[in-house]
Amino acid sequence: MFLPDLLKGKRILITGGGTGLGKSMGKRFVELGAELVICGRRQQVLEETAWELMAGAPGPVSWQVCDIRDAAAVEAMIDRIWAARPLDALVNNAAGNFIARSETLSPRAVDAVLGIVLHGSAYCTLACGRRWLAEGRKANVLSIVTTYAWTGSAYVVPSAMAKAGVLALTRSLAVEWGPRGIRLNAIAPGPFPTQGAWERLVPRADLAKEFESRNVLGRVGDHRELADLATFLVSDRSGYITGEVVTIDGGEWLKGAGQFNFLDRLTDDEWEAMRPKKG
Repeated sequence: MFLPDLLKGKRILITGGGTGLGKSMGKRFVELGAELVICGRRQQVLEETAWELMAGAPGPVSWQVCDIRDAAAVEAMIDRIWAARPLDALVNNAAGNFIARSETLSPRAVDAVLGIVLHGSAYCTLACGRRWLAEGRKANVLSIVTTYAWTGSAYVVPSAMAKAGVLALTRSLAVEWGPRGIRLNAIAPGPFPTQGAWERLVPRADLAKEFESRNVLGRVGDHRELADLATFLVSDRSGYITGEVVTIDGGEWLKGAGQFNFLDRLTDDEWEAMRPKKG
């Protein structure tokens, strides 16, 4: 189904599109003809990714510096994007996560994750949605959640709270906005290694090995596999799918709920070493 012009004519915004899964999805989108916009907080990263993705790809790539935790900044960014041409799809990909014993979490730590994942996704979705509805335009929102959005997971409670909220947002607006031509879906990935985040979330080599292989298929996911799924869901080929969350985790959550529950094997010293240092 992945024809070279599958996404031709579609303008897609990916939040957190400069690195990791966002970058992988963006690469696939432009390969198939999409016009891509990526946003994030680091200008240099966005510029480098945009030039890399445009090399040999048919679709143009632009970037916007934006802290999606700031509702006013999101509105200004969407205004700038719309000034050139309206979006056809939004991918809520930007995320923040860290492991911690929940009793050690400060309000600032909780807010840091909720601000990016839940508030940022809501701000971007509503900013785009208002414009699509006002223009009578058909459109598509895809959000990256996680399997513990519905199971919960120890040691990543702010992330579980935030991702559950994004899933609720997806299903609620799918019903409210579906009759007006806007589809909303989500993807729940399992273990897909990304640089930096992987080492931060799985701090011991023996636990990392177990984390990567404890799913039914016994391996981590390949970024191309997730990118292809995302491509299908933002394309017109999935036009009868809305309000759905598609799991891509090698059967991990079916085998054992709570993706980070295994971290109960960390020692007190290891937990202490990972706590943010004051000052």
